[in-house]
Amino acid sequence: MASSPESRAGSDLCAAILVAAGKGLRAGPGELKQFRKLGGVPLLARCFRPFVQCGKVSHLVLVVPDPVEAKTRLSGWLPTECPVTFVAGGATRQESTAAGLAAAGDADLVLVHDGARPFVEVELILRVLEAAREQGAAVPLIPVRETLKSVDAAGLITGTVNRGAFALAQTPQGFRRVILNAALEWASSRGFSGTDESEIVEKSGHSVARVEGMTRNLKVTTPEDFEMAEKLLSDSQPDSGLRVGLGYDVHALVPGRPLVLGGVEIPHVSGPAGHSDGDLVCHAATDALLGAAGLPDIGQLFPDTDPVHAGARSLDLLARASQRARQAGFRIVNLDLVLVAEEPRLIGHLESMKANLAEAMDCAPECIGIKGKRGEGLGFAGRREGMAAHAVALMTSTGRK
Repeated sequence: MASSPESRAGSDLCAAILVAAGKGLRAGPGELKQFRKLGGVPLLARCFRPFVQCGKVSHLVLVVPDPVEAKTRLSGWLPTECPVTFVAGGATRQESTAAGLAAAGDADLVLVHDGARPFVEVELILRVLEAAREQGAAVPLIPVRETLKSVDAAGLITGTVNRGAFALAQTPQGFRRVILNAALEWASSRGFSGTDESEIVEKSGHSVARVEGMTRNLKVTTPEDFEMAEKLLSDSQPDSGLRVGLGYDVHALVPGRPLVLGGVEIPHVSGPAGHSDGDLVCHAATDALLGAAGLPDIGQLFPDTDPVHAGARSLDLLARASQRARQAGFRIVNLDLVLVAEEPRLIGHLESMKANLAEAMDCAPECIGIKGKRGEGLGFAGRREGMAAHAVALMTSTGRK
């Protein structure tokens, strides 16, 4: 978790600028590359997670084609640990970086990262940040491992190059803000366009420190890259990536109270008593998700002592819990739920309930099972005094590391 502004007092504030304003044409048809799912998580969300987790970033700046659209698409994935600013990108990478830098608040240090490198690790972020703090500018590099050839315009080989004299640049690249800002102004005044931020800083006259990069820090550009990224993600997930959570809720029935189950208001003579709308289907589902993700239960996150939750729509609470689970690095595989009630019959409402739960949990309705069971005259359910719901959620890790 990122440290608080108070704990960062006296140290350099750092902003992470993720540049993701391109159209991603080489990624093939379909939705924009930065919002395409990788292991169930939008590519851009995977890219910014490690910056939040490193504990040194006070502000995220996401440079995107359309800030309004991006905020909507990423609404369930945004961190709560630090503020996020959405900025419209420019016609070039350089213009997009400048737009991001202008929105970086009071940050003294900035990290600029490709919004298509989802496997960046906290260790690399911290190395770059420390080098930038000490030397003003830093870029991660990895050696060229294959034989390097020079070719002419026709594609013919003209020679073999000493690969030891070359290296491949990655991101994040780190800078003192004043240095990057001066370099961008220098480039703009001369009409110079660099391939990345470190080149602009180099050309403007400031040295750039080398930091050891990571081979795994893949940039996803083509459909083949997406396939490789999915394989890398799959290979990195241990069997323990599957998690099971149990949920249970019970409510007494009160005459004249609305009966809301799974977000569906069902005509009936009585309904569940409760601080919220009493939707025990959603309550059991919420606790199952939170349990699988290792998060506090519904009573801790949404206490019935808090007036803000009085009469709350339980579907909204489920959606918020699902968002918390995703931010913790888990997504739903399936949910199975049993409602124990003597009446009414639920058969005509089950599909609507499944659709509501699926929307709240951002999954397909086919991932949800709901069954109604009668109390057969036994216990509080059989005596029509109350209802109970049992839920089991299976979740899988989305690779938060």
